[in-house]
Amino acid sequence: MAVFGGLIHAARQEKKLTQDKLGSLVGVKKAQISKIENGAHHARIDTLIKIFKALRADVRIQVTLNGKVLEPYVG
Repeated sequence: MAVFGGLIHAARQEKKLTQDKLGSLVGVKKAQISKIENGAHHARIDTLIKIFKALRADVRIQVTLNGKVLEPYVG
C-alpha cells in the first residue's frame, strides 16, 4: 500500500490540494489521508478509488501471470 500512498501524495501535490481538502472531497479526515500517504494505514480499495477519482486521476491496474495479461472474470 505504500506505493499507492506515494502516488496519492504526488498527485495531491500536483493538484495543489491539502490533505484536509482532499479528505473533505473524499469524505474522510485529514489524518486518514496522511496515514495512507505515509503507508501507516492500509486503505480499502474502495477508499483508494474514491481518492483517485477526487484527484481526477486515471488509474489502471494490470495483472500479469506467467507472461500473460489476465482479463477480469465476468460471470
